[in-house]
Amino acid sequence: MPTLDKQQQISQYKVAFPIKDSTYAETYRVKDATGKNFFLKLFNYAKLHCSQFDENGNVLELVISKQLRHHNLTKYHDCGELLLNNKQFAYIVYDFIVGETVAQKTTREKRCSVYNAKQIVSGVLQGLQYLHSLPTPILHNELTTDNVMLDTTNGNHPILIDFGYASFLQVGRQTARKEHLNPFYLAPEAFNGIFTPQTDIFSVGIMLYHLLFGFPPHSLELSSLLSNKQGLEDALAEARNRPLNIPNAQMFELNEQLINTIAKATATNPDDRFQTADEFLKALNGDIKLSYLSIAKTATETPKNINIRRGNGFADVIGLDELKEKLQFDVIDLIRNPEEAKKWGIDMPNGLLFYGPPGCGKTYFAEKFAEEAGCNFMSVHCSDIASPYIHGGQTKIAEVFKQARDNAPTILFMDEIEAMITDRQLHNNVSESGEVNEFLTQLNNCGKERVLVIGATNIPTKIDKAALRAGRLELKYYIPQPDSKTRQGLFELYLRNTKADFGIDYEHLASLTENYVSAEIKLVVDEAVRQSRRQNLRYVTQAVIEEIIKGHKNNLTKQDIQKYEDIRREFEGIKEERRRIGFQ
Repeated sequence: MPTLDKQQQISQYKVAFPIKDSTYAETYRVKDATGKNFFLKLFNYAKLHCSQFDENGNVLELVISKQLRHHNLTKYHDCGELLLNNKQFAYIVYDFIVGETVAQKTTREKRCSVYNAKQIVSGVLQGLQYLHSLPTPILHNELTTDNVMLDTTNGNHPILIDFGYASFLQVGRQTARKEHLNPFYLAPEAFNGIFTPQTDIFSVGIMLYHLLFGFPPHSLELSSLLSNKQGLEDALAEARNRPLNIPNAQMFELNEQLINTIAKATATNPDDRFQTADEFLKALNGDIKLSYLSIAKTATETPKNINIRRGNGFADVIGLDELKEKLQFDVIDLIRNPEEAKKWGIDMPNGLLFYGPPGCGKTYFAEKFAEEAGCNFMSVHCSDIASPYIHGGQTKIAEVFKQARDNAPTILFMDEIEAMITDRQLHNNVSESGEVNEFLTQLNNCGKERVLVIGATNIPTKIDKAALRAGRLELKYYIPQPDSKTRQGLFELYLRNTKADFGIDYEHLASLTENYVSAEIKLVVDEAVRQSRRQNLRYVTQAVIEEIIKGHKNNLTKQDIQKYEDIRREFEGIKEERRRIGFQ
């Protein structure tokens, strides 16, 4: 829960909305007596690390912020101390920035054009050059897309924010905590506590790569190690010694000079990097010609009809924590580490079944499952295997499985699977029964060939019972309508991809959308965007979203929810009965 309540008065400022929090601080949008907006960052003294104070016991971010005088850096306005519930706090007030973070922009647009990426990084480097050139140089130490805002009142002007990990340049190792820093942005020497201007330059090089391609170098191949700190650091060090992968060398305006610039900025040896932000900026603008290409390469072409999943996996899934944890242990670990599974004498399962009300994200969850597992993703609909010829459907089913095996490891996703393998007792012709038989034959042992079938359905009771037994679609998971916390996260996720006003009250939006499914929340957000454009608004506001919700009638009624709960109980009853008689 936020420390400060809405409308709470802090000195001359009134709290409007909480914006974000961290392990040691919370940020709010506040207004002064004239109604002017500001950012207020509240520090809990008890949660600050020793490295976040200067030698006089002052909060280091406050000391540093008072010195900032550059158009690419956040602007200090005010500060103070207060006592709340017998706890000591300090606060800094910064000028309000109308816009969004670069992370929000890249989430919405996936990646930036070369022109926009260079524009953003140029602004960051100008701010960095100012920091590093001060009489006592200042290091930002946390340069990521989350800590650069784009001021839309000034043509998407980039501004560095959040100096919570900043420090003055000093000799030797620093005691600054790094466990909450993004490891993919950290220079190799930073893992040993060495922070210099070259560590900031390395982070900007990673940022440039991230803006162009949609993810930092090595983040996809090492995503499975995020929970293993030491394992990730070791794997990242090894990966950085390999050639730098350029996923799309044919990108418009991506030339050899720019690739060389990224390579030099992200060199593992600090002596091989740019020595100043100004040198980096000159290379970016082509004023310095580079010949550092030897470590760049182009990624291989994606196989036809197969999507290689590139994304954040389960990190993009709001809620369903228990299901994600179970799938991680029972399935994903087996896919990633077949040798370990072999030691235990277990195989990857052949199939999973996701079932529940429509619009609750079964397809999306399957896609994110594939990203988390590091598998190719192949989506099949009933119409893909339909054929006017006798036994034609059987041939198509065999072809689908062959393509999945040829490109293994593959997640073979089948939406509305009850239409493909309907209970054979309900079929009226031999051809349809033959298609079910073919599917069952192909499903047998496909896991050993590194093909995992995921079926999705709203009506699991219509699926042929033979497909639900052990060795086929053996693991079943109910995906329900989102609860309040999940709805709050969904609004946050979908609005992150829009030009949303800063300080949206997601908790209140969740309270207004009881029984809404994921697809309906997405619809509300999309309609709010359209409405904002029609009204020529600068941003999607809280008022517009609430207006859309009031005029929307959600499709999933309480009666529908009860119906799906009844289906779930009936299906679980079927599973229990089959277990009792020895089928599962």
